[in-house]
Amino acid sequence: MPRFLPLLDVPEGDLFDALSRIGPVLLRNSSLPLPNNSYVLLDENVPSELDHIIHWLDEGAEKVILPLASAKEVIGLIPQERLIILLDAVSVSAVSDKVRNAVSGVLLKTLEIDLDLISSVSNFFSKSAIFVQVDSPGLPSIRNIRSLLQAGANLVLPSSQLTLDISSATHLNIADVFLAPITSDRADGLFPTVVSTATGHSLGLVYSSIESVRESIITGRGVYQSRKHGLWRKGETSGSTQEVVSIRLDCDSDSLEFKVIQHGSGFCHLERQSCFGEASGLPLLEKTLRARFESAPAGSYTKRLFNDPELLRSKIMEEADELCRAKTGYDVAFEAADLIYFALTKCTAHGVGIADIERSLDKKAKRVTRRAGHAKPQWSVPKQAPSHPPTMTPIESDAPIRMRTTALAGISKEERALLLCRPVLKSDEMIEKVKPIVSEVQVGGDAALLEFTFKFDKAKLSSTCVFPPYSKESMEIHSDVKGAIDQAYSNIKKFHAAQIDGSTLKVETMPGVVCSRFSRPISRVGLYIPGGTAILPSTALMLGIPAQVAGCKEIVFATPPRSDGSISPEVMYVAHLVGASAILKAGGAQAIAAMAYGTETVPKVDKIFGPGNQWVTAAKMLVQNDTDALVSIDMPAGPSEVLVIADHTANAAFVAADLLSQAEHGIDSQVVLVAVNLTPDHLEQIENEVDKQARALSRVDIVRQSVAKSIIVQATSVEEAIEYSNDYAPEHLIMHLENAPDKVQRIINAGSVFVGPFTPESCGDYASGTNHTLPTNGYARQFSGVNTLSFQKHITSQEITSDGLKRLGPIVATLADCEGLQAHANAVRIRLGTMKA
Repeated sequence: MPRFLPLLDVPEGDLFDALSRIGPVLLRNSSLPLPNNSYVLLDENVPSELDHIIHWLDEGAEKVILPLASAKEVIGLIPQERLIILLDAVSVSAVSDKVRNAVSGVLLKTLEIDLDLISSVSNFFSKSAIFVQVDSPGLPSIRNIRSLLQAGANLVLPSSQLTLDISSATHLNIADVFLAPITSDRADGLFPTVVSTATGHSLGLVYSSIESVRESIITGRGVYQSRKHGLWRKGETSGSTQEVVSIRLDCDSDSLEFKVIQHGSGFCHLERQSCFGEASGLPLLEKTLRARFESAPAGSYTKRLFNDPELLRSKIMEEADELCRAKTGYDVAFEAADLIYFALTKCTAHGVGIADIERSLDKKAKRVTRRAGHAKPQWSVPKQAPSHPPTMTPIESDAPIRMRTTALAGISKEERALLLCRPVLKSDEMIEKVKPIVSEVQVGGDAALLEFTFKFDKAKLSSTCVFPPYSKESMEIHSDVKGAIDQAYSNIKKFHAAQIDGSTLKVETMPGVVCSRFSRPISRVGLYIPGGTAILPSTALMLGIPAQVAGCKEIVFATPPRSDGSISPEVMYVAHLVGASAILKAGGAQAIAAMAYGTETVPKVDKIFGPGNQWVTAAKMLVQNDTDALVSIDMPAGPSEVLVIADHTANAAFVAADLLSQAEHGIDSQVVLVAVNLTPDHLEQIENEVDKQARALSRVDIVRQSVAKSIIVQATSVEEAIEYSNDYAPEHLIMHLENAPDKVQRIINAGSVFVGPFTPESCGDYASGTNHTLPTNGYARQFSGVNTLSFQKHITSQEITSDGLKRLGPIVATLADCEGLQAHANAVRIRLGTMKA
């Protein structure tokens, strides 16, 4: 709490520097930048619009002082602790309880020091700081200042009445004013003084006198009072000098705190930083890193951290990711410490200390404005790279690539449940992260979409969409690829066209009552095609063909553009084949939002399909629950997965290849082998094949991670294996079984089934004809994979004759009466009444 408040017009010069050491300063000229620990006075002569007030607070002003009329307009809009009202003696009575409870202080302007008035004001504003500004050319005495303090008020003194020299008839020395309330309970009249670093870590206990404090305030150097040797100017002989950051009185005004920047070997005469022992925690880390920055050997890991920005960036990103993944309190603390270590390493390399960080934190804490939606992704959403895999933990390259093995026989219900578990998908957390992106696109439309595309996909675009007719140049692809796409298109279209429900179902439920059901295509569909650096024409085929054969009027592709803003020609060619009505050049949550709400150029859709990373999945889940979007989605999604059931007939190389075809998707892919009475030798052959084939893959580092988390489940019979598979409900189920076709009828839960040794999952992914957009994470229990019916909806109708209503009407009226819905019953009875007439 300040003991007086100096009023300055210009925040500079020796007087200002000295005043800044002993408390807040009050500025009449509110130009920026604002110094630390400053109040801003906005009287009738200074504009006090809300935007200006908030701007000064955001820029670091501790408090603003406003006239009563202006204060009333901002109450509730700025925090109570940041607002002081400016009053004169007449206007005190006009203050309401609402105003009194919404401010943290009062600046009372009077013509003289009226202790009775000041005491009454202090009593009325019992929970607020009271400041008194006397509009008089006369100089108050130190006795006046003490009297005001006893009455619970602090004097406001203009800088024209203050000096660094000895007090006179026209000026008061600032140290005299600051020390006016101080008292000592010691016989020698000295004041206990705690000395600490700028970050609040104790260095030692010393004593001060009026003279030593005065010199410290004026010079900005650490000066204390030795009980034996008089004034002690710290470092005068040792070189371990101090710069004074602040000097504060305690609440009883009988002791002081000096915050200092300590130079040299340290504060203690034992040449260490603190009299209470060596530093610990952040101060120790800061000291250690500074020493290493100066003396680390050339070529050492530490020196490389300081000199190689990319290495240091990688370590910071790695530790941040590990902190996000930490689950227990111990792990969170451990990973946070690692992150702080590398973050402070970067700070040290740039000459930034803990005190600098804390000043920045203090400034952020003072901000009144909260970031608008468009700014949130910059701070709360990590950089979104649509095809970027999760961070991988290093595994020794010489270690065998092996799965974990468990037997079903004899395990408990709880252990079996654990075998069925996938990694926890923190959908709630991801939805919170994508909310700012979705909201920004909903509000900002094309402008926001283009901004996010530049930020996340590194493509600077002038337009959001490509519309037909598509240029031949945009679809130029190799003849072999074109032939493969054409054949895949033919197979997939043939299979999906056979699924069309074009018939009308009619049932006469009772004489004269005919109920019908017929299908109609969903008018507008959005198809998300993951991409960017990858080329995924297969997903475009799998989503575009059923939309085409179902008869959807608008088919909107969304796919991340390449860095030059173009779309891969393979995807462009498929868009041409399926008759896509628009191609949105965007990926991630922003693409989902654009299709869900529509923008100036992006058509709004009714249903969104397609796989994607966790950002895409979370955005789909978010928009489907927003009534403003009125959009549905195909299904929830998770990491890719395969379950292979293998018996004695299984070819070890085939089984290993099938497992690896999913394991290479990402480190969170799920790979399960259910081994039916396999001999140890047969099982070892499969494991050796997994290890050998994996090492030949370009994505071997990903495979090491996913295979290490995958499992071999040993079953004693085909029945037990299929029961386990039905409980697991895999996205892909591959059956390496004797007489495999005979076993398909037993499958209850699976996204897609691959029957026999010559049916690799890859064929379903690309060109056999079935769809590869399938439910994962166990959702095959209740969801189908994408199919033609996914792009259709069914409408029911009924037609009732008069004779039919005579039979059905009394039944309906009775049920409506039972439910107390009189109008429902009346709709029937009024018709029945006309028939009697």
